Amino acid sequence: MSNITLTIIKPDAVGNGFSGKIIDHILAAGFKIKAMKMIHMNEREAGGFYDVHRERPFFNDLVAFMTSGPCIPMVLEKDNAVADFRATIGATNPKEAAEGTVRKLYAQSIEANAIHGSDSDENARREASYFFSELEIF
Repeated sequence: MSNITLTIIKPDAVGNGFSGKIIDHILAAGFKIKAMKMIHMNEREAGGFYDVHRERPFFNDLVAFMTSGPCIPMVLEKDNAVADFRATIGATNPKEAAEGTVRKLYAQSIEANAIHGSDSDENARREASYFFSELEIF
């Protein structure tokens, strides 16, 4: 079990001015921010990050969405980070997300769902290293 996870506050949430509220929500849930920056991904960067979805029908729309504005990747630390963060952000579809979760509060739709969270310890490390060097993370 890892104690880090990666999150990205997505362009919809940044554009709607929810970044501060989402960061406050993350901190209130007991996570420590190990690394954070604001970026505007280009198609190559977004395509590389979401390469695991390249063969899926939503890939091009996902890349277009993630390049539509600035986003905020962060490496978070907490015991049981991946599972706890998935519970903090809620279901991908905000209509199915539990009350009080990030997606229930700030997401617009299943596509514009405000935030990314790693889905496994292995992916958390891979995703964190996509945006941050080992020196920034550890």
